[in-house]
Amino acid sequence: MTNQPIRTISDIAELAGVSKSTVSRALQDSPLISAKTKLRIHEIAQQHNFRLQHAARMLSLQRTQTIAFVVPTDPARGRTVSDPFNMELIGAVAETLHARDYDLLLAQSAEGDTAWVERLLRSRRVDGVITMDCNADPATFAALVEEELPFIVWGKLSAEIHYPTVTSDDFGGGRMVGNHLLEQGRKRIAFIGGNAGELETMQRLNGLRKAVGDAAIVAVRYGDYSSESGFVQMEDLLNSAESQSDTSHFDAVFVGSDIMAIGAMEALRAANRTIPDDVAVVGFDGIDLTAHCSPPLTTVRQRVPAAGKLLAENLLQFIDNGIVTNTTLPVELIARFSTVGSG
Repeated sequence: MTNQPIRTISDIAELAGVSKSTVSRALQDSPLISAKTKLRIHEIAQQHNFRLQHAARMLSLQRTQTIAFVVPTDPARGRTVSDPFNMELIGAVAETLHARDYDLLLAQSAEGDTAWVERLLRSRRVDGVITMDCNADPATFAALVEEELPFIVWGKLSAEIHYPTVTSDDFGGGRMVGNHLLEQGRKRIAFIGGNAGELETMQRLNGLRKAVGDAAIVAVRYGDYSSESGFVQMEDLLNSAESQSDTSHFDAVFVGSDIMAIGAMEALRAANRTIPDDVAVVGFDGIDLTAHCSPPLTTVRQRVPAAGKLLAENLLQFIDNGIVTNTTLPVELIARFSTVGSG
């Protein structure tokens, strides 16, 4: 390549060892490109007397007007695209993008898979990425940063990273649940969380602990986000209480998602426990189904329409001008029959 004339952006990209889009952005002085990379690309262009023609530049920077929404899936752990919370969030994103004349490309990724980053880049089908996997392998985010593909994350990143995020106040939501259960006279509270170690799960537990104190939390279990997991973990709690000859071991349970809470209530009914007289139940997410299950479920409602709108708008803002936003949305406790009964 060094003995051949440099006529195109692709030629410079090959010499610099970067993508064609990186060269285009660097020559346009984009804030998305590091100063070091810009300098190297400009030096190569000057050495080879390269002049970027306006027509070629516009073609190179042409937008696809498409954003990818990448959903991490693991059916064995209850993580599916069709999860009601996922679908509601995707719908809110799609509506916002449509209003901005953008299309939405829905994709999914398996745990530990970073190949989707390369696939999206190779396809040249998207201008940016929305991903829900704040707990993904760091290699995923490293690949996005390395390829300079703009992205925004739903959830709170555990590591310091200079990219946009939108999340809910998980800690505040957990504290709301604790205060509500105390107001209902509950003294022995169990917690069934999502995947152990995930930041959002621990934030919800820590918020609960802040409100009620360590002594009031009598049991902690972790599962996944499926109704089956909620059922199994509740069965385990009930069996543990019975083995200790203490059938009133807990009088309330805070479950880390609504879908899991519905499974937990089914296990309580199967064990002839009355909700909320024997055990009060609280979920988290605020999906529409919770108002119509039996009994109606008390839940912490996340502001999903607002979250979807911010994910779309803040990503487009980042693509346009490099502005990084980290937004935490407030949550709301919706009290229903599963904790307050008919009164």
